[in-house]
Amino acid sequence: MKAARRCVLVLGGSFDPVHAGHVALASWFVKLLAPDVLRIIPAGNPWQKTPLEATAEQRVAMLKLAFDAVPVPLVVDLQEIERKTPTYTVETLRSLRAEIGPDDSIAFLLGADQLRQLDTWHYWLELFEHANLCVAARPGFALEAGDIPPAVLREFLRRAATPEQLRATPNGLTFIAPNLAYDVSATAIRAALHCNDVVPGGEPTLASLLPARVLDYIQQHRLYRN
Repeated sequence: MKAARRCVLVLGGSFDPVHAGHVALASWFVKLLAPDVLRIIPAGNPWQKTPLEATAEQRVAMLKLAFDAVPVPLVVDLQEIERKTPTYTVETLRSLRAEIGPDDSIAFLLGADQLRQLDTWHYWLELFEHANLCVAARPGFALEAGDIPPAVLREFLRRAATPEQLRATPNGLTFIAPNLAYDVSATAIRAALHCNDVVPGGEPTLASLLPARVLDYIQQHRLYRN
């Protein structure tokens, strides 16, 4: 396999709303991998989640506000929103690979919670045919802790690579970022916004959990209110 020409960093999610954890996650991997572009893919109809509260247009607007200071070119990819059918990550990565060609590295970001259920994803093994998988692990997370499905653990161990290898290889590798503290819950943020309060069960204010321009947008458009 020849060396990748470019590196495309991909972050998908519902972003309902986009929060400081999403920005911290993307920013950390931007520094690690020095990608040529950051591609954000908001979900259309995520098949494993409850219905979204903000509209697609509102979520896209908030994403552009949240990531405007990231020091690489930003693309907000609307393919899942435009698909109008249940969203499967493998279809998104197939489409992205077909679009950018076989030679660029795709680094697809996952959270540790997603890793624990990766084997339930539609054609999950095919993900490696289209991208490298990068996992953001919370403090104390251990790959061999026993809560990762054996098949997923096996694939991640045998495909483990360095950031340099990831940057230079189009697909098929894995990387786990240890102790990346971005434990922010969009569900808790929505609940707090419904009550116009701090996040339930904790001290952080909404201003510390949402990018300032995103919080302004939410307040101006009166989103997430009962």
